[in-house]
Amino acid sequence: MKIRAAVVEKMGDPFVVKNNIELAEMGPTDLQVKMVASGICHSDEAIRKGDASLGYPVILGHEGSGIVEKVGQQVKGFTVGDHVVLSFYSDGTCDNCLKGVPTQCRSYAKYNLSGVRANGTDHFTEYGKHISDMFNQSSFTTHTVVNQRNAVKVDKELDLRKLGPLGCGYVTGSGTVFNTLKPRPGQTIAVFGTGAVGLAAMMAGKISGCTKVIAVDVVSERLALAKELGATQTINSKEEDPVTAIQRLTNGYGVDFTVDTTGIEPVMLQAINALAQGGTAALIAVTAQNITMSSWNDLCTSDRKVVGVNMGDAIPQIDVPRLIEFYKLGIFDFDKTERFYKFADINQANQDSVSGKTIKPVLIIDENYQPE
Repeated sequence: MKIRAAVVEKMGDPFVVKNNIELAEMGPTDLQVKMVASGICHSDEAIRKGDASLGYPVILGHEGSGIVEKVGQQVKGFTVGDHVVLSFYSDGTCDNCLKGVPTQCRSYAKYNLSGVRANGTDHFTEYGKHISDMFNQSSFTTHTVVNQRNAVKVDKELDLRKLGPLGCGYVTGSGTVFNTLKPRPGQTIAVFGTGAVGLAAMMAGKISGCTKVIAVDVVSERLALAKELGATQTINSKEEDPVTAIQRLTNGYGVDFTVDTTGIEPVMLQAINALAQGGTAALIAVTAQNITMSSWNDLCTSDRKVVGVNMGDAIPQIDVPRLIEFYKLGIFDFDKTERFYKFADINQANQDSVSGKTIKPVLIIDENYQPE
């Protein structure tokens, strides 16, 4: 089947939308999905410019939403016409998957970041030549084929154009708080970086009952949005030292939890240094930067912990519906971070994401789609 897709030909190249891409045939547990929209994530940009690689040429995108067109013979729980959000793939059979932690699937990298389908075959080709995929999904396409484990069914009355980023950015930020840090009511949290992931983490802290939910950024407009979405305090780290400010807001103790979404060395260190005794810092950005502790003893004697978190330790089929319920209640207004772009304007959308002009660009791939 010929489809339209945005292709990155070589490392650092812009996206080129092509009409002659061949989509693989479905397997027995696969779904064919007509894409409605896709968020753009900083991970897409990292691969486009070569900070990470799946091999080139490549079709990126991993925050897709769409409508099921076909189902494989062994598919369970999905029918033609279902609305779905797409996320990562896990096999469901390894020990970590069976423990309920699919983000730690023993073959996570093979299934999501190898550039080929889970069975090792090409997902996309052009004139018979291999094109790498992403997350067994590649949502910068008019159509894709995914395994049923990539998909989460969602209510048809919801606007599919808004929902794709729930499969990565929003579930990563919120899941880091809900699934990994697990704050108790009355505890405190600070989030460094108020992009989509950071704002999701911040809203999750508010929902969890944290009495202080502190947003840290250098962009005043983002801090204003953070306040609107539930931050109890905001700190512009261009204007004041965030560690000092956080200590001032917490009687000199620091916060119980921090989340760094920036991946910037001095900011990651600030996230650690802003912790109270016994606090935990979650560093969740994909970054090439390293951090050097000035004193390991400070970490040990203060009983501070530093953790990495992949995809919010999420089970998409559980976490995405949970976020949608919070959205319906008006306490997880993720769509306030989004801006829609036409598929043809993908390079402008990506540039606006990189510059910070837009928090969460969403490509509208099917411009004829109308919410029910």
